[in-house]
Amino acid sequence: MPTRPATLLGALPAALLLVACSPGPGVQDPQPSTPVQTAPTPSAAPATPTGSPSQPATPGQAPSTPAQAPLPAGDFETDLDVPWGLARMPDGSVLVTERDTAQVLRLALGKSVILGQVPGVRPNGEGGLHGIAVDPTDPQVFFVHFAAGSDNKVARLRLAGTGFTVERVIVEGIPAAAIHNGGRLAFGPDGFLYIATGDGNRTGNAQDRNSLGGKILRVDRDGNSPPGNPFGNSVWTLGHRNVQGLAWDQQGRMFASEFGQNRFDEVNLIEPGRNYGWPRVEGMGNDPAYTNPLHVWGTDDASPSGLAYLNGNLWMAALKGQGVWRIPLDGGAPEKLLTDRGRIRTIEPTGDGGLFVVTSNTYRGTPKAGDDRIIVWRP
Repeated sequence: MPTRPATLLGALPAALLLVACSPGPGVQDPQPSTPVQTAPTPSAAPATPTGSPSQPATPGQAPSTPAQAPLPAGDFETDLDVPWGLARMPDGSVLVTERDTAQVLRLALGKSVILGQVPGVRPNGEGGLHGIAVDPTDPQVFFVHFAAGSDNKVARLRLAGTGFTVERVIVEGIPAAAIHNGGRLAFGPDGFLYIATGDGNRTGNAQDRNSLGGKILRVDRDGNSPPGNPFGNSVWTLGHRNVQGLAWDQQGRMFASEFGQNRFDEVNLIEPGRNYGWPRVEGMGNDPAYTNPLHVWGTDDASPSGLAYLNGNLWMAALKGQGVWRIPLDGGAPEKLLTDRGRIRTIEPTGDGGLFVVTSNTYRGTPKAGDDRIIVWRP
């Protein structure tokens, strides 16, 4: 890692400064093991996928990397300070956020650059600088989710030289707390930005359609609600406790991973307008008003964060469960893998058939020499 510079707040635009966790071991699968059903297509016209014909871009991810030798398996970067989000760039480098330092780093094999510190971030418990997403139409533009003290915000930034500038805050007023901040950002195959939020440790937010907490949001690049949103605002789905993973398969179906409270963690098939039950239901329920999850886990076995799609499987990062769950979408049983790296926060495709895995051992974990780290994994 490069030497960390002094705080860069003063060098960045002032505009942003002004707005600035079970029963029984193992997976529980109460539903029949059948293939996932296709979700309804949103009314907004989907964007044309990017990527080369031989390797189309995974929905919601950056374009495929140029043809080159595959990344070697093993450590991609070490000695990170509470890394949280990761977004792949078209040239094969990655942008990474550090939660507590509020820094954005650009990392490549053999080359690491600290781009700067996002102004207005106010770390608090599990809150700080969270998810990051690169604009699929302009890789010089990226978006971050962060805790700003009284709320969580999403801002649009632009790469500039060896740093970045802050263009504007596009969403604010997302409930914030020391826990349950959500924080994942991802562009969907329709070209819109999806934002995972937590209930801000206030369970009533999840069922309130006028609150941005306990939701999955869908917005355009300016934070406006696009056509096809089911409630006429930015809310895409409701009834969530703390979503921290978003992914799409090759059919464009959307999935999310979600922390439960004391009983069950979940992976859900996300369909617009659906209510996923929290706080009235945790895990499977019998009320048709609420959508049941695809799979549930005891909270000791998962505590899920990041989610990725690759080769017919979902790959779910597990914090307390300390591993990665492979979840076949053909109805097969989930399997826990990569159990020797500790807590896993984030997982994303490398673009060349592997997965980036981001550990989270420097916070609530048992760090080893070199932690925290980003790993290139080829399961």
